[in-house]
Amino acid sequence: MGSKRDVERLGREVHELLEDVWRLPRFSGPRRGFRPQVDCFLTREPDELTVVVELAGVDPDEVHVDAIQQELRIWGERRRPPTEGRVFQQLEIDYGPFERRIPLAVEVDPARARASYDAGLLTLVLPLAQRRPGPTKVEMEVETR
Repeated sequence: MGSKRDVERLGREVHELLEDVWRLPRFSGPRRGFRPQVDCFLTREPDELTVVVELAGVDPDEVHVDAIQQELRIWGERRRPPTEGRVFQQLEIDYGPFERRIPLAVEVDPARARASYDAGLLTLVLPLAQRRPGPTKVEMEVETR
């Protein structure tokens, strides 16, 4: 039996999938477009939620992150390199705009969040909230290494 949170997550994933379908050119076939993969995990001492997003080939200046209440939003664009003078034999890498919305199962303190980008991985570290904050929107700047 699924929980309300599972149903909400499924609804968001279906919504993201439908958005991806409308963004793709008709000639692209069954491909979904660029949708970065995400890992999330909790640590203790310190109490933090870590989110790792696979963004190989994405310019860090093209990545935006914000946390609003119980959701983390990551969006940007992986731009296709110039194709002039190239004849492709195979074309599998997805490009274009992307957006991931990650529901947060725990209360975090977005004002103390840290973000870094290294070797194509965006790592966001969100300390757990000590008290229940009111609605907050915080934009994070991504450091590059």
